[in-house]
Amino acid sequence: MTTTQVRAACPHDCPDTCAILVTVENGIATEIKGDPDHPTTAGVLCTKVSRYAERTYSPDRLLYPLRRVGAKGEGKFERISWDEALDTIAARLKPLAEERPEAILPYSYCGTMGLLQGESMSSRFFNRVGASLLDRTICAMAGATGYKYTIGASIGTDMEQFQNAKLIVIWGGNPIASNLHFWMRVQEAKRRGARLIAIDPYRSLTAEKCHMHIALLPGTDAALALGMMHVLIAENLIDQDYVDQYTLGYAQLKERAAEWTPQRTAEVCGITVDEVLELARLYGQTAKAGEPAAIRVNYGVQRVRGGGMAVRNIACLPALVGAWRHAAGGIQLSTSGSFPANRAALQRPDLLKKLPRTINMTTIGDDLLRPASAAFGPKVEAVIVYNANPLAIAPDSSKVAAGFARDDLFTVVLEQFQTDSVDYADIVLPATTQLEHTDAHLAYGHLYMMANNPAIAPLGEAKPNTEIFRLLAQRMGFDDPCFVETDDELAAKAFRTDDVRAMHFDWEALRRKGWQKLNMPEAPFACGNFPTPSGKCEFFSASMEADGLDPLPAYIENYESAASTPDLAAKYPLAMISPPARNFLNSTFVNVQSLRATEGEPQLDIHPDDAATRGINHGEMVRIFNDRGSFVCKARVTEKARRGLVVGLSIWWKKLARDGKNANEVTSQRLTDMGRAPTFYDTLVQVEKAL
Repeated sequence: MTTTQVRAACPHDCPDTCAILVTVENGIATEIKGDPDHPTTAGVLCTKVSRYAERTYSPDRLLYPLRRVGAKGEGKFERISWDEALDTIAARLKPLAEERPEAILPYSYCGTMGLLQGESMSSRFFNRVGASLLDRTICAMAGATGYKYTIGASIGTDMEQFQNAKLIVIWGGNPIASNLHFWMRVQEAKRRGARLIAIDPYRSLTAEKCHMHIALLPGTDAALALGMMHVLIAENLIDQDYVDQYTLGYAQLKERAAEWTPQRTAEVCGITVDEVLELARLYGQTAKAGEPAAIRVNYGVQRVRGGGMAVRNIACLPALVGAWRHAAGGIQLSTSGSFPANRAALQRPDLLKKLPRTINMTTIGDDLLRPASAAFGPKVEAVIVYNANPLAIAPDSSKVAAGFARDDLFTVVLEQFQTDSVDYADIVLPATTQLEHTDAHLAYGHLYMMANNPAIAPLGEAKPNTEIFRLLAQRMGFDDPCFVETDDELAAKAFRTDDVRAMHFDWEALRRKGWQKLNMPEAPFACGNFPTPSGKCEFFSASMEADGLDPLPAYIENYESAASTPDLAAKYPLAMISPPARNFLNSTFVNVQSLRATEGEPQLDIHPDDAATRGINHGEMVRIFNDRGSFVCKARVTEKARRGLVVGLSIWWKKLARDGKNANEVTSQRLTDMGRAPTFYDTLVQVEKAL
């Protein structure tokens, strides 16, 4: 028997990007474990990824090309050869590429975070075609935009420093479920005496384990940050020296913050004045005492109308109190901006003959139903879906389904399993899993470049995304040399070695070790040097002003709330958020039987008072609805949800729910204040017993 151990990396949309060791016996992966030598993974994998072999060898894997034989949405297919599949696709795409290439649309996101299997050969293909560009906004763009206006780039506190903090504010996240290795550092900080504060409308698993939980109303985070600024300034808890040297616009900020008294803040946020005061004082006094105060802000904050501004406001706080002076202070939203990824070399935007239109992936429901027009351009006639499951994850789901159900829409889906989106495909192409292909990775929760080596041969006739797009390029007659580059040749271009942060990058060395840390300072902004136009943390942003935005921290009300839309709230009085279920990652892993069995079935958390007024008992089936749609799930009556809030842990495949629907039936396609991102948590609903 031949036994080997292969170095791999977790590909999923999670900040941890774990280093993995795969044991292979006679060509079969028999064990998957975390690399004990990797400083952030530390030998630990989450429940989901520890089952990766179960997922790879699932009897439900798609292993051969398929052609639809039933109606769209039925999920009925017949097996065909790769030649038949590629010829069919090329026959449909060639005339479009020649006559109206923008009628072709890629739809992808982070089914893999890999730089190769994500957007490399696929981007080259669509750039060469001249297809519509996809604005990939579905997760992080609002917060990243607000953070960039303030800090300059997605650079923040190194995760490896958090255990040294004396105060940690976990703002809009549930790291026990979605950032496990950060939570391990937080637990160590707690053992060393750190105080933990959770800010979240929902008492999540994480919030339950913090010393303090502030359950504010959804979408009021920006107001809470302004209220904190008011207290910090009024009580002289700021670091005036840091503010004077390394920030821009303090005088204007001081005027704006003066408007946000603790009383006003408490009223807007639906919390007490004492909570506002205690939060601000704990944060300011910790920093004033010369101890590290750290904030981990997550993407839950930004999924409302004013989500970009909310992240911006929070990102101002560390500079106001001088928390950046400490390696264990500051803030982390994402570390992705620390990586000098060589995207231009991988994606080749120079292949574009002209700049095509851009379609926002968040508004795919409306855009697939749009006719041709002078403003919009040609209607979408072909969609190639990869690394995504739009039928489950895109908002306003009934419109998404109607768009993909169009008889005249040609849809190709690259997938590992028969997802909701596969059911609407004309052609299905089987894609490899992380155990079966090569990839290079950055991370958005730590600072290590990562390598993924293939551990096993592709199962069945599955192929890597890179190979699929090479084959499609051949069928389309593209003879550009870039379409024959191998995955190793692509990986060798993954990071820019002309940048000091990755000047030591060498693909062969990286794939042998599996990981290598960037050259980054321990405390990136201890002495300013922010990557903003001014080189300072910008409380006042001229860039925002130029973009038509308020240049100072502000509060933007939700599209849907009792305060902003009282008439709508009278009809639909409950706010709804839909954070990830612990055993799923977006819609990934929903089909892993052991994980789905642990999760049970779709559930809605509702406060006892809200349940009582509706005659709803724990465990009963309920219908959640608004003007956009409805879905059915089991009620879980619990005080984890604050009054006026319901929580639908997500994202279930629709076909695995009792009524064939999920939480995105009721979410909208409206966009955030900046970054053109979705507003999943800006949703009002009513709940009633299901008939």
